[in-house]
Amino acid sequence: MNRNVYLFAAVAVIYLATGMFYSWNLTLNILNLGILSAIMALGVNIQWGYAGLFSTGVVGSVALGGLAVVLISGNPVPEGFAAGGTRIISGLAFAIVAIAAISLTYRRIPAGRARTVGVVLAMIVAFVIYRVLLDPGVTAVETNNPEQAGNIGGLGLNPLLAWPVGAALAAAAAWVIGKIALGLREDYLAIATLGIAEIVVAVMKNEDWLARGVKNLGFDHRPWPVPYEVDLQVDPAFLSFVQTIGGDAITTSTILVKLLYAFMFTAVLMVLILLSERALNSPWGRMMRAIRDNEVAASAMGKHVTKRHLQIFIIGSAVVGLGGAMYTSMVAQINPGEYIPLRFTFLIWVMVIVGGSGNNWGSVLGGLLIGWLYFIVEDVGPRLMALLTSGMPEGDLRDHLVDSAQHLRLVTLGVILLLVLRFAPKGLLPEK
Repeated sequence: MNRNVYLFAAVAVIYLATGMFYSWNLTLNILNLGILSAIMALGVNIQWGYAGLFSTGVVGSVALGGLAVVLISGNPVPEGFAAGGTRIISGLAFAIVAIAAISLTYRRIPAGRARTVGVVLAMIVAFVIYRVLLDPGVTAVETNNPEQAGNIGGLGLNPLLAWPVGAALAAAAAWVIGKIALGLREDYLAIATLGIAEIVVAVMKNEDWLARGVKNLGFDHRPWPVPYEVDLQVDPAFLSFVQTIGGDAITTSTILVKLLYAFMFTAVLMVLILLSERALNSPWGRMMRAIRDNEVAASAMGKHVTKRHLQIFIIGSAVVGLGGAMYTSMVAQINPGEYIPLRFTFLIWVMVIVGGSGNNWGSVLGGLLIGWLYFIVEDVGPRLMALLTSGMPEGDLRDHLVDSAQHLRLVTLGVILLLVLRFAPKGLLPEK
């Protein structure tokens, strides 16, 4: 217990020192990103620490959480939806029904050449009908005011409603992925989940009708009760408060907004920690760890290993999807190019490993600590390199060194990970 308190106190001191000696705005931004990363790390820890599932498709769940915010909180585009939204929905609904029908037929027809030929022909016919239904609708939507819209639009609701939808969307995708990949060996599971995640991101990049692809899509809504900074800066009550404390309206509004986000994210994290701890210490949690430690023995005791793996895979992905939806609602825009495995898969894995896999509090510690390190180096690195190279003559070499300094965070993370694996292989907060 003392170890936990000391480590979390040390992380708190790091954040406080960053705010006091550097910038409170930057510190609160890193804190919010660290909390969101801790939520995602908690989801990965549920999969790996509880059940030993090595998934490298974390970025796919994060992207689906962000997509939920687009669909729930994006501005409505009635002209775009009227142009082809119905055809798109019809095409997608047909695809779901066709896949279900072909799967059911495959199971009921005896194995043999007739089943293989029949299923292949059915898939070809279904694909042709699907494209006939979908393509005209996609073309109509994407040609509707492509400079400002070109998509079907969202519902225009508060992003708070999108958070559970993001979790549900990631859970639904995890069910599909689990049905395909959970029967595979560990290494094949990692490859399959990474590939499927890249497919999810590729679809979001290329299907403009869904979320404008790589053109970026912003939102006019924020989670209640977080206001926009510009609205605060013209509010008489807020300006009176700023004048009372002798502050600056722009800086104070930015800090207040980030504090509100921090309180909301912390509340969600605490609820997830409470539920995760209760689950881990319940008979269900002990069963999951027994399956993780020895699948053969657990199966011999009557436990359905694949079914339990699917269950834990869905739960972990839902938590990651929730974190992805919260992240997108905070940045108030979606950019599919931002969803890269380095940031939203391998960095999250480093947090879990450094914090201590199998320990929920370890995932939180790793998220806050590695999140701070990752983002502070990006900001401090160029400044530090500029100082170190101040004696060099102006030229391409000096400019190159300063521009490349932000990549020092990769070297820093590698060094930290190696040190932890060498001196604390079970993480800073090992599993009990």
